[in-house]
Amino acid sequence: MAGITRYSGQSRMLVAVDCIIFGFDGQSLKLLLIKRGFEPLKNKWSLMGGFVQPNEGFEGAAARVLHKLTGLEGVYMEQLFAFGAPDRDPVERTVAIAYFALIDINKFQVQLSDEYHAEWVSLNKAPHLILDHMAMVKMAQEKLRYKAAIHPILFELLPPKFTIPQLQLLYEAVYDITFDKRNFSRKILSTGLLIKQKDKDKLSSKRGAFYFKLDKRKYNAKFNAFLNFVTNPVI
Repeated sequence: MAGITRYSGQSRMLVAVDCIIFGFDGQSLKLLLIKRGFEPLKNKWSLMGGFVQPNEGFEGAAARVLHKLTGLEGVYMEQLFAFGAPDRDPVERTVAIAYFALIDINKFQVQLSDEYHAEWVSLNKAPHLILDHMAMVKMAQEKLRYKAAIHPILFELLPPKFTIPQLQLLYEAVYDITFDKRNFSRKILSTGLLIKQKDKDKLSSKRGAFYFKLDKRKYNAKFNAFLNFVTNPVI
């Protein structure tokens, strides 16, 4: 084996990462898209992505791409799937490792780079995307629904302080269904993950709704507290 530097008879291929970035604006689930900055398909709507560099792993590349666009680090990010159809890229054989990320939309609105013309669009009104990016988004949406039914990951999309009605709107946006208010409130409070605050949100109603915060210690220690929170999740 000494001296062998390449496998004989094997062709090379590129590896890229693409990030499906979800956000929630209080009403609808959003997707962060960019206008592709190079040919082919320049100025067409695209997910944020980039090629994996020789000195980095897939997760490191995805974190770099995410930081380049949002300025954020340490956000919830999970590997989704490897897309490797031989003809998926018209220029060169390229395998794409897709990741989905959940971001508090309020944390970085002012940090969006003008370089990419990034925009938040409603998931149900997303424009046509390049290559197989629509398939990536669809798969990420299905994975999000499945994961959110058994783990409390949707809190990653909320600001530090939120109300039960706001949380219910988020779940309804993700699953595209309506929950019973009393049952939702009862189930959510039974997890023991929320800390009630003294102040209320007076903008949504006259009576107002109390704010809650996530108990980060319990959230990290009891990540399975939401097990079967959503019955028969859509997958």
